[in-house]
Amino acid sequence: MAAESSTARVGIVCGSRSDFPVMEKAVEMLGKLDIPCELHAISAHRAPDLLFRFIAGAEKSGIKVFIAGAGGAAHLPGVVAAKTIRPVIGVPIPTQIGGGLDSLLSIVQMPTGIPVATVAVGGAGNAALLAAEILAIADPALQTRLVAFREAQTRAIEEDESNASLRGASAS
Repeated sequence: MAAESSTARVGIVCGSRSDFPVMEKAVEMLGKLDIPCELHAISAHRAPDLLFRFIAGAEKSGIKVFIAGAGGAAHLPGVVAAKTIRPVIGVPIPTQIGGGLDSLLSIVQMPTGIPVATVAVGGAGNAALLAAEILAIADPALQTRLVAFREAQTRAIEEDESNASLRGASAS
């Protein structure tokens, strides 16, 4: 998969390749911020030993944050969190049952002692931004890139023609 790197700082894992269209949004966002990552499809249920080896190897190779996407029963983020003390960000994958509400509830309700930060259903881009913010705590250059990203995001909204009438308005 593109974006694989021996110097990856973020490990992205999902239950199957069918989750890639959602999880590639995290890869894209991390790429914009120049953060090396790797994306893998490893099922917590069908290949638990492979998942455990991935987690152990990822930690040894320098992964600092995991992003784990899962749909349905959505156990993958919790299993990853159970096997590492690195931060884990869960991405509920949209499903045909309730639009992904089942995935969201499965990920967000972790037992005390095994936390998983959880973003919105399909929110892999925000998961990447949260991972970047975690990494930026100890990386001033990344802090600078995040600030620039936010400023560009704000400028794009301010420059949008649909907001033209608001530009000249003063606060009351």
